[in-house]
Amino acid sequence: MFTLTGGRVVDVDGTREANVVVDETTGRIEAVGDVVEGETRDVSGRVVAPGLVDAHVHLMMDGRPDVSAYQRESVERACFRSVASLRQTLEAGVTTVRDLGSADDLGTSAKVAVTDGDVPGPRVLAAGQNIVMTGGHGHWFGREADGPDEVRKAAREQLKRGADVVKCMATGGVLTEGAVTGAPELTEAEMRALVEAASAKGVPTAAHAHGERGIKNAARAGITSIEHGMFMDEEAASLLVENDTYWVPTASAVREIVEHGTEAGIPADAVAKAEDAAERFEVAWEHALDAGVKIAMGTDAGTPFNDHGQNALREMELMVEYGLSPAETLEAATVSAADLLGVDDIGRVAEDYVADLVVLDDDPSEDASAWRTTRQVYRAGSKVV
Repeated sequence: MFTLTGGRVVDVDGTREANVVVDETTGRIEAVGDVVEGETRDVSGRVVAPGLVDAHVHLMMDGRPDVSAYQRESVERACFRSVASLRQTLEAGVTTVRDLGSADDLGTSAKVAVTDGDVPGPRVLAAGQNIVMTGGHGHWFGREADGPDEVRKAAREQLKRGADVVKCMATGGVLTEGAVTGAPELTEAEMRALVEAASAKGVPTAAHAHGERGIKNAARAGITSIEHGMFMDEEAASLLVENDTYWVPTASAVREIVEHGTEAGIPADAVAKAEDAAERFEVAWEHALDAGVKIAMGTDAGTPFNDHGQNALREMELMVEYGLSPAETLEAATVSAADLLGVDDIGRVAEDYVADLVVLDDDPSEDASAWRTTRQVYRAGSKVV
């Protein structure tokens, strides 16, 4: 048992002066308040916040400018690379991630490796392979399927390998050569089949969707979260609210591509698509905020220059830039993201919650840049930084 003493606690419930008692045996928070038990660890003048939850990462990618390079590498090489991604992410104060698509069993294997203590890292929830139409966005590391029956089978294959979420590609994307970013790919009927298969096992779903039609198809099909959603219009935002669908904006992904450009080695086709998406993204935020869409933080970590360990820090700042308050951003990156992932005991500094804790210099509910002052990180009660 140990107690973090002298600091302020901040989470979705506000900021208050309190000690935090942690039971290292269970990895949970024993008490928050005036109590002191076991070893004392002085954090006076600092802030104790919950570990961040990143709802959209790709552990197999490392931020290189041209994703086509991954196609020339083995899955085994990608596995070693993901070990570094996990360590970098955890050290930055992100204690839970959702891998939304990796080759073969990489994502689901990373989950087991962390759980079993083989490698250090954040808690991992994984989608297995993305389900994509033949030749669609990300087809080179996804599971290609056409028609409701094939999509249903593909979803069941991911569930068999232990997927915590089933993800599909509802539209084209920025990083697949020749793909049209906003064009619909999987149909509403195909996504309904995917949702039916996942729901039968109590597993949520996610859809990569940029274009308006693809977003609407996914929402009507019952998809749990829309990833990216950069062309969201007013009707699409209303559909998300009506269907209780989360939005995971991944602002870092397109911003890094636009800012680095072809001079950094990103293919011209990807840069052009990212520039178009960035222009429309601001309007998407306006529609989402006006409608009251539920937002969870996700970064698309691993895409060009969107590096593991740095991505969440940038994402928090961008979410404020696009219109959320620092307190709303904190909520999106903790309890809202945890709710989306279906995990009900992380995201708060509260009794009986998992002791995923980050010690910061400043209050993140007042300044989203506070995450750049990480001093200590605890994962299930164990100090990792």
